[in-house]
Amino acid sequence: MRQFNRRDFMHQLAAGMVASPLAFSPFGRALAATPVPADDRILVVFELSGGNDGLNTVVPYTNDHYYRHRPTLGIKPDKLLKLDDSWGLNPGMLGFKRLWDAGELGIVHGCGYDTPSFSHFTSMAYWHTAAPNSGNDYGWVGRLADELHPAPAPGMIVNIDTVQSLAVKSRLHTPVVFDEPDRFQRNGFYESAALLGASALDAQGNPGLAYLNAVAASARDSSAQVREAWHAYRSPVDYGIVPLQLPKIAACIAAGMPSRLYYAAFRNNAFDTHVQQADLHQRLLTYAADALHGFMRDLERIGAADRVTVLMFSEFGRRVPENANLGTDHGTANVIFVMGKSIKAGHHGSPPALDALNEDDNLAFTTDFRRVYASVIEGWLAPGLAPRVLGGDFAPVDLFA
Repeated sequence: MRQFNRRDFMHQLAAGMVASPLAFSPFGRALAATPVPADDRILVVFELSGGNDGLNTVVPYTNDHYYRHRPTLGIKPDKLLKLDDSWGLNPGMLGFKRLWDAGELGIVHGCGYDTPSFSHFTSMAYWHTAAPNSGNDYGWVGRLADELHPAPAPGMIVNIDTVQSLAVKSRLHTPVVFDEPDRFQRNGFYESAALLGASALDAQGNPGLAYLNAVAASARDSSAQVREAWHAYRSPVDYGIVPLQLPKIAACIAAGMPSRLYYAAFRNNAFDTHVQQADLHQRLLTYAADALHGFMRDLERIGAADRVTVLMFSEFGRRVPENANLGTDHGTANVIFVMGKSIKAGHHGSPPALDALNEDDNLAFTTDFRRVYASVIEGWLAPGLAPRVLGGDFAPVDLFA
């Protein structure tokens, strides 16, 4: 049976709707023989909440300053998953080492922004809106959806969580937000049943009512699509102990849902490792690396690997010196990971200097994180849209061939 694809979905719902910086140690990979059309490409954004310790994630094991600042927490070279002669991954990240070896992992060093906030809530809001030290009513993923499709479209954005992220808040699109696919449905009182079941055609010439009815129709049809996608999904791929919502994204993609933008998170401030960091941090990174490696292999199984790029970030890094509780405190510059078959795998950006910390013992960022956002917009989804989405010109990092 032919899969129900994005164009089919949009067509059938239409009746109910109203009309670079320097890179170092890079290595390339061959592009697919037939490039994926731009309007069929997907971006998955994955958030590590709590402030992941980038220095103990991608470790500069030849740098004496690293071990001087972290006499206990510093991970010894013989324990690391070595990437090259200078860098090694945390020993829990075998999944990412496999992606690296396959040429599907890019690491952007030194990501941050001017006048950083050490508040989880504030800094995450800056990353969600791509508007540090200012703000925006809408998230950067939501604004990206508005630019990609400047008319309300069902299922354009999928956010897998218990509550909607600010990152996906859109002026035009209603994100599909769910946590448990089996329970995802539109609820209401008996008296409102007629409204929940209405379509844009019931508006009798009232544009405002037509819009609201279209939103209701989009939510109703999207919830049915999600439930059907999840019920049909079966995979032999191992996502590790904690799949982190990623099989739900794979199920939606496999079912041919129209979504171009997916957002998920490692929740509950898990990476806020102030106390006894070593074992906890390695375990968390194992969960994340295994789940994302499983996701990438599952995309291959369903024939969608060439269509998907994954961006993984955290709201800030950690302070360079370890603290008295054998943990690390809130810091600044961090690494961003980008995964996919179309990326230029390897290291990107400039690592912050460990011998030139600021007065708070923090790293000086070298790559504005909005440059990485600009990279996935310009290099993967739609050239020319980044300045409008991000509210300024940010030179993309050279992440895509």
